[in-house]
Amino acid sequence: MKVLAVIPARGGSKGVPLKNIAQIAGRPLLEWTIDVALACPGIGKIVVTTDHPAIAECANKAGVETVNRPAELAEDNTPTAPVIRHAWEQACKAGFKADVVMTLQPTSPLRRSDQLTQALELFSRYPEADSLVSVQCVPHQFGPEMLMKLSGPWAAPALSNYPLRRQDKPVHWARNGAAIYLTRAVNLHAFVWGGKTLAFEMDKISSIDIDDLDDLKIAEALLDLVRRTHEKASKD
Repeated sequence: MKVLAVIPARGGSKGVPLKNIAQIAGRPLLEWTIDVALACPGIGKIVVTTDHPAIAECANKAGVETVNRPAELAEDNTPTAPVIRHAWEQACKAGFKADVVMTLQPTSPLRRSDQLTQALELFSRYPEADSLVSVQCVPHQFGPEMLMKLSGPWAAPALSNYPLRRQDKPVHWARNGAAIYLTRAVNLHAFVWGGKTLAFEMDKISSIDIDDLDDLKIAEALLDLVRRTHEKASKD
């Protein structure tokens, strides 16, 4: 497969200003995603699509090309599909016409390059698949059987006939903040994920997704822990 990796990183973050280049564990957030993409041999080209010059500068310094995203594709309510399609079209005009597009949100700094490779390998085994989306197991305390509805000070189960014992609860899966999406280019006119969709399972740590300052602090602590663990292993 000829694979284009697209990293969407607009400047207009609401929760954390310029979140995509916020410092985390001593580096801009965006760089963590660029690094794992560069380390994945199955990716033929990497681009960062952005509307902000500081983000473009960060991407270029990290060693990847940028796509200048038009203002109409950088609004708060802009869907992801036209953004990714625009980046793919620009890559095609530059001579790289990929048949598969990998979307990597920069807000998942703990995903690994081997996971990108495994996702591509899974996708290649199912030519009938339209897309692939990364998922994580939903913790039992957040499953639908734990939802409550409130009436004044009173709480009651939102759903009925669900088992309450942990060992009896069904296993649920959820998309993990768009850590990895794969889309056949022919489907980009309609969706980034949809149609016949493969699920790529990821663990809790690599699924961390940054939405706000609390998430940023948690991810930074985990990145520091991972880095210290790797340093200790290399010394041993």
